[in-house]
Amino acid sequence: MIKKFKLQIFAFPKSFRTLVASTFIDRLGGSLIFPFLSLYVIQKFNVGMTQVGLIFGLWSISSLVGSMVGGALADRFGRKTIIIFGLISSAFTGILMGLVTEIKSFYILALVSGIFSDIGHPAQQAMVADLLEGDQRAEGFGIIRVVQNLAVTIGPAIGGMLAGISYLLLFIIDAITSTITALIVLFAIPETNPEKIEGVKKESIMKTIIGYREVAKDRLFVAFILVTIIIISVYAQMYSTLSVYLYQVHDVPARVFGYMMSMNAGIVVLFQFWVTKRLKNYQPMLMMVFASALYGIGFVMYGFVSSYALFFLAMAIITVGEMIHIPVAQTLAAFFAPEDMRGRYMAAYGLGWAIPNSVAPMLAGIVMDFYEPSWVWYIAGILAVIAVLCFGYLQFRVKDKFSKPLQAGEKFS
Repeated sequence: MIKKFKLQIFAFPKSFRTLVASTFIDRLGGSLIFPFLSLYVIQKFNVGMTQVGLIFGLWSISSLVGSMVGGALADRFGRKTIIIFGLISSAFTGILMGLVTEIKSFYILALVSGIFSDIGHPAQQAMVADLLEGDQRAEGFGIIRVVQNLAVTIGPAIGGMLAGISYLLLFIIDAITSTITALIVLFAIPETNPEKIEGVKKESIMKTIIGYREVAKDRLFVAFILVTIIIISVYAQMYSTLSVYLYQVHDVPARVFGYMMSMNAGIVVLFQFWVTKRLKNYQPMLMMVFASALYGIGFVMYGFVSSYALFFLAMAIITVGEMIHIPVAQTLAAFFAPEDMRGRYMAAYGLGWAIPNSVAPMLAGIVMDFYEPSWVWYIAGILAVIAVLCFGYLQFRVKDKFSKPLQAGEKFS
């Protein structure tokens, strides 16, 4: 498997391989703390899940702002500058989050940290799309996902052990890995932003940001984002609500949840390449239908199963859905985007993640605190069914567009 991975990765440009390595380092630091953030807040500040959901909501709203601004600035100033700025800024605010002792201060830091944590994400996705073309692009997003999950295979298991010593240590390690990543991007990766056509005046910053109006006119892309919001409202529960639900309802400790998340990432590491290669022969919107159905099955299981074995089985089903959904969705977003608006399109695609991440954890927290907690997962199943139907409709709309290889920037609408 290692030999196969080497052959796969060395078929890609050196700059992409460096980006892959830096992504692993940064994700490793983040995976130490993020799966346990809900537990950290509950234990340190003695609050309920509703307030935890509010913190996640504030984080996601601000990350939405950061992503939209970052996507526009990535098209205006280049990918590297925005990636580096986001990494250094998030490292600083992350340490502050580990130091504060009052919940009000944590709310403020969640807002600030959210902006910086996501400001460089569209630039990184745009850089992948800049570096790769054709079939390599889908495989490239798959590789990024594999190394991210390789980090998550290691991170939560280590983080679960270190959390028993000091949560602050996790924040510090995350800041160190972000700084190392920024240095790698600075010195080892060239700028990939497409050069402006000679004789064409460069856009002003305001015009670059206003350029999102052009994205909004792409009706099918907007529809794709709206359905993405529905399915990510389901998927987001894995990183916000699930650890608290299992701890409070089934007395599952953080250590076991860490193993569950490591299993999730390990499956991706082992099988993502295999899955991605075989998805090339299928229509991508149809794959979104299949992935949404798997999410529905996996998350609904948490509403009625009660054994460790079935908890892990539900996670395995969700993981298969992840391996189909995320690389396919990222590739679809890149195909929608004209070359000179790639950062903005990838940021707009980020709306499909940021909006549900800002609302879904808080709503789930209200259900857990005031109603029957298992209803979180039954509602997740209903939303997954809606997503299946909506992606099915989009498949009907675009099926003729996939009779030939897609070109970046091709309009589906």
